[in-house]
Amino acid sequence: MSTSSEITGSIQHAAWQARELPAVEQLRPDLWSIPVPIPHNPLRYVSVYAFALEGGGIGLVDCGWESDAGWEALTGGLAGIGADVGDVAGVLVTHMHYDHLGLAARVREASGAWIAMHPADGDVVRQWSQRSGDQAVERNVAFMIGLGADPATAAADVGDPERWTRFTQMAVPDRELVDGDLAAFPGWSLRAVHTPGHTAGHLCFAEERTGLFLSGDHVLPRISPNISTESGGAPDPLRDYLSSLAAVGDRPEPTEVLPAHEWRFTGLAARAAELQAHHETRLAELLAAVRAHPGSTPWELAAHLTWSRPWSSYERSMRVFAVTETDAHVRLLASRGDVVGTGDAVQTWTAVAP
Repeated sequence: MSTSSEITGSIQHAAWQARELPAVEQLRPDLWSIPVPIPHNPLRYVSVYAFALEGGGIGLVDCGWESDAGWEALTGGLAGIGADVGDVAGVLVTHMHYDHLGLAARVREASGAWIAMHPADGDVVRQWSQRSGDQAVERNVAFMIGLGADPATAAADVGDPERWTRFTQMAVPDRELVDGDLAAFPGWSLRAVHTPGHTAGHLCFAEERTGLFLSGDHVLPRISPNISTESGGAPDPLRDYLSSLAAVGDRPEPTEVLPAHEWRFTGLAARAAELQAHHETRLAELLAAVRAHPGSTPWELAAHLTWSRPWSSYERSMRVFAVTETDAHVRLLASRGDVVGTGDAVQTWTAVAP
């Protein structure tokens, strides 16, 4: 077992440090990474992985954020490897977030490709497709009020319906993949690994022929992926995530990890252990905050935690993510018996006496 993780995507890492979009890279015979930009987002881009398929055609893992710039990057990247978007036969989506699924509708329209996801995420996309932007706002504002936000602040942070409409128009998948399934990428042996936590249906893919591991957002080389609660979502997503991390850490060490963001690396088990330790530290900090401020909501508790910048500067979606992440951590403390909630519509939390 590796005791440390090491950067293998040196071109990606150098581009990251220079705050530039990395180049399209050939990673193995018939396998490339194509960076697709994410507008106004600190993650900057998604690495779309393009597989040349036996017998012809291209298979993609993830598609990128829906935008004209994203479409230009994806189609230009395919052209640079001698392919066309019309050659895409199928798309494996690691999870339902817009930076991974957003362009799938355009890809399917241009190529007729199938789109495959885990059913847990596919069901969420189907539910979203039946809502309007107004309904999405209403649900999310109510959820934030339940975490302790006042109605006016909740409405301001959630934003207007126009912002949410795009999430109601994502491509509904036409194929399902569950843990252990082999993806229909001829010439490859991509086995689905269900890793719930970041989303309920998050999938990684283990390529058994080459030993590569496509980790999606489950294991990233530099940051911890956001683990949050959401309206109608999993009841204890951080517990799910830590269990998924442990399972991935126990797998045979891959030859290289291909994440959806940042850069490629080796040392999957070591990185999974670092992420587990990070969350245990976070849980300890939160428990101390609950003890110091009994009867607090997740909204109030978030203000007492350490963030990457001063809490007073957090607003809008950044504050929503921080509060829902705090809620995910407090739910795990509750399931461990460390804190107890009131059970009210706006629940408050108190530490259990040791």
